[in-house]
Amino acid sequence: MYAFNKVAFISLMAAVATLALFFLAGKKRALVPTGIQNLAEISVDFIREGIVAQTMGSKKEDVAWTGFLTALFFFIIFTNVTGIIPVLQMPATARMGIPAMLAIISWFLFIFMGFKKNGIGYLKAALVPPGVPFALLFLVVPIEIISTFLVRPFSLAVRLFANMLAGHLLLVTFAVMGHGLFFAETKQLFFIPLSILPLVLFIAITVFEVLVVLLQAYIFTILTAVYIGGAMHPEH
Repeated sequence: MYAFNKVAFISLMAAVATLALFFLAGKKRALVPTGIQNLAEISVDFIREGIVAQTMGSKKEDVAWTGFLTALFFFIIFTNVTGIIPVLQMPATARMGIPAMLAIISWFLFIFMGFKKNGIGYLKAALVPPGVPFALLFLVVPIEIISTFLVRPFSLAVRLFANMLAGHLLLVTFAVMGHGLFFAETKQLFFIPLSILPLVLFIAITVFEVLVVLLQAYIFTILTAVYIGGAMHPEH
């Protein structure tokens, strides 16, 4: 049975937040950007110069992907960061459905662009590495089919899901442990000092999760760009 749960709510709010960010940034269009406009422009420049130009190229058709990749980057950040926000305390990407859907979108796009730009020749470029002897093609082609069309989307989804779930479980574990020791029913005083260690670890992991939130969004975005760029320009 379908239900609108916390993960669906967080995903919806992440989409709204992504749209609102760039709507508000584009509304002012000040010559000297400040505040949210400055954040948006820095982010777009980072995606265009640090990801698109490095993995896809600098042609007009390549730069056109900047908008999609920037939106993808921020959507993943917003779905990740809820894991360290009080009350919500659950990253939507810690449920496999969200990373799987994002991976399927990336998978569809790089295959579609591969055929759009190269026609049926994309299959040869994707599955037959240059210089491979004909006798080895019977071994190489099945491996390339699995690695290119099956492993790529699977690894994209699992990498994001596993990292965010691991962080979420660690935070929950130390939060429950600290609470249990501090409010132990036995009321023995030596439990209170013991509760400090889980609290310290909880704070440390929370700070570390901020880095993970950004890093996982970056990794997913740059790999998507690599796959799309490789499909569009297989000669590279």
